[in-house]
Amino acid sequence: MPEIHAHRRGALRSLLTESGVDALLVTDLLNIRYLTGFTGSNAALLVHTSGDGRTVFCTDGRYTTQSAAEVPDLERVIERASARALASHAAHDHAHHRRTGFESQYVSVEEHEVLKVRFETVDLIRTPGLVEQLRVVKDEVEVAALRAACAAADRALADLIAAGGLRPGRTELEVARDLEHRMLEHGSSGPSFDSIVAAGPNSAIPHHQPTGAELRTGDFVKLDFGATVDGYHSDMTRTFVLGEPADWQRELYDLVHRAQAAGTEAVRPGAVVSEVDAAARSVIVAAGRGEEFSHGLGHGVGLEVHEAPSFATTGVGTLTAGMAVTVEPGVYLAGRGGVRIEDTLVVRDTGPELLTLSTKDLVAVR
Repeated sequence: MPEIHAHRRGALRSLLTESGVDALLVTDLLNIRYLTGFTGSNAALLVHTSGDGRTVFCTDGRYTTQSAAEVPDLERVIERASARALASHAAHDHAHHRRTGFESQYVSVEEHEVLKVRFETVDLIRTPGLVEQLRVVKDEVEVAALRAACAAADRALADLIAAGGLRPGRTELEVARDLEHRMLEHGSSGPSFDSIVAAGPNSAIPHHQPTGAELRTGDFVKLDFGATVDGYHSDMTRTFVLGEPADWQRELYDLVHRAQAAGTEAVRPGAVVSEVDAAARSVIVAAGRGEEFSHGLGHGVGLEVHEAPSFATTGVGTLTAGMAVTVEPGVYLAGRGGVRIEDTLVVRDTGPELLTLSTKDLVAVR
């Protein structure tokens, strides 16, 4: 889709002009994918403010054919040391690259020293986070990929439950592998992250890594997982009970469910991110469980599973329509069990659009 990538580069040029640079050397592969569609493992991109006539893409010989298909609309250079090759290119066209920005958050001190030599008399300017400013608001192509990733996760979970995949005697690791395999069957290219399956007391560990621990009747079972489609990630958490829930489990689940609903309701354009966190957190604090909600409410999601913005008490900024975020409050009772409920959603003017559609009602798996 060269048109969408050209549009994104056009939006970037406005940021370059505001930053006072003639060009930007892009070296982060996810940012390169966002701006060009290239999915290989080695590349650099020199985006010029004057337009794509001077914008140059570089990769190595392994990707000659692939890059011709994925980046048909830009001049291409084939060179192993891609960033250094584009630095030399800019030096040769010095008049149009007097001030060139670089992604200082990704370039090592050693590489920076090499680039300074290659750029010769071109001034290298630290310009961190410019492409990320664009990536925080998703276009509809990105939302479609996120929607597909969320659908793959939803279908995998439904299949797992229908097949009796959550049953006493299975291990956390077996459930995690089963769930990831089912996501592949529904179009995922791979899990968004290492799936979390946490049973019984382990469910009170927010980021528990699956083990050989067996699921038992009466356990909370917490599943935190996601699928990847076209490079975009979904992120969802659901918590189940094996067998009939005890009263304390119903109470804890209801508390988190109410907090998640309050946080979701607060997600709208113009909302301050710390206030979105507070909307959910206040429900848990009022119930006397504030110290047992030990993490932020959520985060942005896209080409990375954790992106800006950050829903936390210390979070800064406001929401904009088109942002894709998670809302995931949790309460964790050490040694007993915990509950987290998480959705991926898109900020819309008319209210949040849920992309993860699996039920959030308390499900007793039998």
